[in-house]
Amino acid sequence: MRDPPDEFEWIDALRPLTRGDPRALALGDDAAVIVSRPGFDLVVSKDAMVEGVHFSQGEAAETIARRLLRTSLSDLAAKAAEPFGYLLMTAWPADRDWPWRQAFIEGLRSDGDAFDISLLGGDTVSTAGPLTLCATVLGWARQGKTVLRSGARPGDLLIVCGTIGDGWLGLAASRGEIDDAGGRLAERYRLPTPLFALRRALRNHAHAAADVSDGLLADAAHVARASGVRLALDVESFPVSSEARAWLADQSDATAARVALATGGDDYAIVCAVGPSEAPAFIRAVLAQGLSVASVGRFEAGEGLAVTAGGAAVAVDRLGWRH
Repeated sequence: MRDPPDEFEWIDALRPLTRGDPRALALGDDAAVIVSRPGFDLVVSKDAMVEGVHFSQGEAAETIARRLLRTSLSDLAAKAAEPFGYLLMTAWPADRDWPWRQAFIEGLRSDGDAFDISLLGGDTVSTAGPLTLCATVLGWARQGKTVLRSGARPGDLLIVCGTIGDGWLGLAASRGEIDDAGGRLAERYRLPTPLFALRRALRNHAHAAADVSDGLLADAAHVARASGVRLALDVESFPVSSEARAWLADQSDATAARVALATGGDDYAIVCAVGPSEAPAFIRAVLAQGLSVASVGRFEAGEGLAVTAGGAAVAVDRLGWRH
């Protein structure tokens, strides 16, 4: 078995992932050069993943690479941005040999092609700790049209696009803790889909948005806090997949189970604030993309989060994932 690549061999192996993009300077410089695009704003987001925290030890290299890109790109999807490139940081333990790293590159290549993004640069180091990865993703949004967390207004509806709970259930399924016939839940956890299909609908109708990474309650609360408004949210209302519905049917406490799904995280659905007059058109646009959608709450004047189940107040001790 050959030794793992040194820094320069690794850069050579990554070079095809630039896809010939001139902004990457063929990975031969210490920076990328991004020329401004008239009429657009540059949107940048960074996400990190640590083995044993964000993915399980022993996970396939290709899957880890794809998950890194997809979870990072989800932030751009919620901003109604069009991705074009990313910067990659890798901190490698000594046990990641050439075949493992080549499989990692194949994962990056696969989703780089799928989402039309190019590797523009980054950094690589060694570590005595767990595998640590970071992707900085870049995209363009129409000038002044980036959908931020901070635009919700009193009277806006909170609308969820996509299903809630599959990420949390998928993690449990990947650990063998719950049944998962066909592996669909585990697959949704490992390889979420950033919802770029909603770019136009968000840009045309949403006042604010966020992706659901920490949990529905946590991320909806982030929107309310950033917007300086109060949010009333009903956990009976959010959409679930057929697999999550089957799991719910087996639970003795339906409300507690719905709260668990709403706080589990890793769904990469989108929550957004939409005015009541805009909601029908927005919902039609989401349904046209084959996605689940539901109005689950309302923003009000004030501050804080009120959680109910069918109109009855629910006490919640945690809103979602916290590091």
